[in-house]
Amino acid sequence: MMLDVQEIHGYYGKSHVLQGVSLAVGEGELVTLLGRNGAGKSTTLKAIAGVVEPKGGRVIFRGKEVAGMAPHRIAAEGLCLVPEHRGIFKLLTVEENLKLAARRDSPWQLQDIYRIFPRLRERRGNGGAQLSGGEQQMLAIGRAMMNHPRLLMLDEPVEGLAPVIVEEIVAQLKVIKAAGVPILLVEQNLEVCTQLADRHVIIEQGRVVYTGSNDAFRADEAVKDRYLGVGLAA
Repeated sequence: MMLDVQEIHGYYGKSHVLQGVSLAVGEGELVTLLGRNGAGKSTTLKAIAGVVEPKGGRVIFRGKEVAGMAPHRIAAEGLCLVPEHRGIFKLLTVEENLKLAARRDSPWQLQDIYRIFPRLRERRGNGGAQLSGGEQQMLAIGRAMMNHPRLLMLDEPVEGLAPVIVEEIVAQLKVIKAAGVPILLVEQNLEVCTQLADRHVIIEQGRVVYTGSNDAFRADEAVKDRYLGVGLAA
């Protein structure tokens, strides 16, 4: 198992946000973490990445306990989080943003990123502040790939983007997944999730309430209604 999260708890001050979350991501697998707003999805990613210190439980990544390690140490192990706000350096160009994250041992070098994200090649001399939201998201993912991720965690990568850009990012994530990079994806767009995922995990009020295969999830309208409050076209 690439990532094995066991019964972690997470707090913001005295607020007990994660209440014993367990989930796993296997080699080459894409797993979505679903739930309503405020369910604890982003906090789960932050706890795995060490940005929020997990209390209790275990976070085992590639056979190594990483819970309690500093976030930069966890990132150096290859557990890469692309946060919702993307974290683009707006005064640097696209290419400077990418080179900033480059690691010599990464199988993903600059030309690989430009092959997967042709828009970034076109905009490589533009400053981060000149990019559209979709281009910034592509840059954030591309920058993470330059950092040699052994597992990629994405927080709402297509939120607020135009449908044509969403399609582009989905196609790019399929390429990354096909290359064998496991992905843990937080996303509200269920159509995107069912196009990409092997398995789905649903969290509600800081607890995992459902885990199922993509086929089982697509077929289970009751689960989607109960926990997500939405229907999904087949």
